[in-house]
Amino acid sequence: MFDLSLWRNRNFRLLFAASGFTNLGDGLLAVALPWFATLLTRDPLLIGLVSAARHLPWLLVSLPAGVISDRFNRRNILLVCDVTRLALMLAVVSLALAPPEGVAIHLLAGLAFLLGAAEVLRDNTAQTILPNLVATAQLEQANGLIWSTEQLAGQFFGPPLAGLLIGFAVALPFGTEAALLALGFGLVAQIRLAPVLPPPPQRFLPAVKQGLGWLWSHAVLRRLALVLGAFNFLGAMFYALLVLYAQDVLGLTAFGYGQLLAVQAVGGFAGSLLGPAILRRIGPNLGLMAGLGAFTLCAAAMALSANLPLIAGLLFVESFCNMLWNIASVSYRQRTIPDALLGRVNAAFRFFGTGPSAAGSLAAGGILVAAATLGPAPALHLLYAVTACCAGTLLVYAALRLRLT
Repeated sequence: MFDLSLWRNRNFRLLFAASGFTNLGDGLLAVALPWFATLLTRDPLLIGLVSAARHLPWLLVSLPAGVISDRFNRRNILLVCDVTRLALMLAVVSLALAPPEGVAIHLLAGLAFLLGAAEVLRDNTAQTILPNLVATAQLEQANGLIWSTEQLAGQFFGPPLAGLLIGFAVALPFGTEAALLALGFGLVAQIRLAPVLPPPPQRFLPAVKQGLGWLWSHAVLRRLALVLGAFNFLGAMFYALLVLYAQDVLGLTAFGYGQLLAVQAVGGFAGSLLGPAILRRIGPNLGLMAGLGAFTLCAAAMALSANLPLIAGLLFVESFCNMLWNIASVSYRQRTIPDALLGRVNAAFRFFGTGPSAAGSLAAGGILVAAATLGPAPALHLLYAVTACCAGTLLVYAALRLRLT
């Protein structure tokens, strides 16, 4: 049953609205960044490099981000991250307006890395601040609503809007995101948290070790983190060159690619709204299996088919089921990890769970380069065949070994 008291919570309303603006901007970036990369080069390895650069901070920055999230005021961390992302986005606008010959793709990869680093710290802090804003019993619903705005704004409205804006100027979606980040900053600045005593002084490495040690000693979270790491490696392979699949296999324009991502987002939005109720009925373990199973099915279809309605429909289902995974996983962590350790343990979890994404993006580019003699479309089908086979193996392992208790 929907708990209306969430909407009477001013701090939650502000965080929810800020998430709407920033996720709309991220939806613009999801299309504009890889599309801009394809305008600078057709080398799949370099296009994969841009995606890998945005994911690499999950491996390099996650652990320091956890210490920062536990040590400093979490609202202020969100503000600093938003200002940093705004400055970086303005730099991307400048690059799009006047890309220097020969080095533009490498500059874009560098900016993508810095944006990813700020995103790692912000996302980790946003997840750790939520239990400070809502009651424990409201976590599934609050997470579902946050995920819903991410899906609706970031993946339903954002991608087709990006495709439309690219038709006018490739710099336009980046400039729009800069404005949205500024709006999100203004909303987060109004959040008021109850004063808390600062944690006792602790050196950096012992603080990191404490978070890693707590995670590794918790068998369920450790296993979940490792499965998620493999899942995200494959997910990065799946999404890093989806833009090329859309262009070379499905024959889509930038606007058409945005529409495809919007269809996927409808599935995620529906999953974010219905997910908490579904998980109450089926339990979190079946929710995890649904996420892995739908991903495997979608990758297999993309390996065997170029039918646009079929692919769009399966992306819808994959996104819906992925929300079940996300809500079950995040809520379990927020409920299980002590607040004093939440930033560090959550960061350690994402170090193992999201860090492998960068390698997955590079692996996708490497597979396409190795299969280049087959031609663009067959090489892309091969990429998704490899992804599906690996995902099916992971699904079997998770079904046998993964249980949220």
